[in-house]
Amino acid sequence: MDIPKLKPIVQAVLEEYALPRLGMHGVTHWARVLANGMWLAEETGADTNVVQLFAVFHDCRRINEGTDPNHGRRGAEKAAELRGVLFDLDDDRFALLHDACAGHTDGLTTGDITVQTCWDADRLDLGRVGICPHPRYLCTDMAQRRETINGADGRARFKFVPDFVNDHWGIETVS
Repeated sequence: MDIPKLKPIVQAVLEEYALPRLGMHGVTHWARVLANGMWLAEETGADTNVVQLFAVFHDCRRINEGTDPNHGRRGAEKAAELRGVLFDLDDDRFALLHDACAGHTDGLTTGDITVQTCWDADRLDLGRVGICPHPRYLCTDMAQRRETINGADGRARFKFVPDFVNDHWGIETVS
């Protein structure tokens, strides 16, 4: 899996996505979560295929931008639907993806390093809603560092959009 190969998955998810594509939990958030996760994985050793898939699936089944219980579980169910169709993961790695998606809003900080990396990648993007991530709610040593938090928070608050959203996913983010 690599970023360009995510395009068919992103496109399939967007066909049923209920919220604005560029909304608070939409494509630009997924892209920052992906960028955060890949950055963290360099140090944590997390499975980058799981991290990339988590970025796309974790919020893909939200039905509103506010409180939306079980949206992570619904995202995990969407991943299960597309497994074997648009991507392949063995059972153990799929279990990590499922757990990461299903539990990403539960506030947990312990577990498999790949799951922790996924959760941190998402939590480091809280600046998009005006919340600076606090180290106590982050799982990995790298994510807890002040320089990591400051960098990710700045990108989130300024709504930074990684180039691959347009270049590889073909989604226009500028009107």
